[in-house]
Amino acid sequence: MAMWDKIKDQAKTFQQSQGTRGASGAGHGAHGPVGGGRPGSSGGSKAQLIGMFKSQLASAKNELKSGAYRDASMAMCALVAAADGRVEPSERQRVEELIVSNEVLQNFPADQLRQRFNQHVDRLLANFDQGRAEALQVIAKAAKKPAEARAVVQTGMVVAGADGTFEPSEQYAIREACTALGVPPSEFGV
Repeated sequence: MAMWDKIKDQAKTFQQSQGTRGASGAGHGAHGPVGGGRPGSSGGSKAQLIGMFKSQLASAKNELKSGAYRDASMAMCALVAAADGRVEPSERQRVEELIVSNEVLQNFPADQLRQRFNQHVDRLLANFDQGRAEALQVIAKAAKKPAEARAVVQTGMVVAGADGTFEPSEQYAIREACTALGVPPSEFGV
């Protein structure tokens, strides 16, 4: 539970820093490494970045109907949720809600999405390395279509950034997915 309080505080600090000036968000003590050490590209603009990914996803909604995109994005969401090696029940529920309310993912039945997401989370919690390898294999299947590959990463970014912070472990998970998909992580500021 304490972890969530900490994240909420970080999100609050992050939102307040949005009001002052972009780069000031990168200078807050513990939140320094949030931007991966590149304040120029990701300092105070995380919320804008997430907004941009959301609108990019929405504009591609009609192309994102394949099973490969559905499965890869659920594996991506699970990797992000379990990035720190654990998933609190409240976090699992929060990510599920983000998934089923996501405009693009509404192309798919909610129970299919929940089932795939939870399957990956369960595997990650049972054996993290094996679960991660399996999730990355599923993610790699979306690499054939560049638009889908980018959409999978964008979906992961939207889920990771929903609480207003990017943990280093979440950034790492997104970089790994980029590698599996053959997409440069720098495109996403990670």
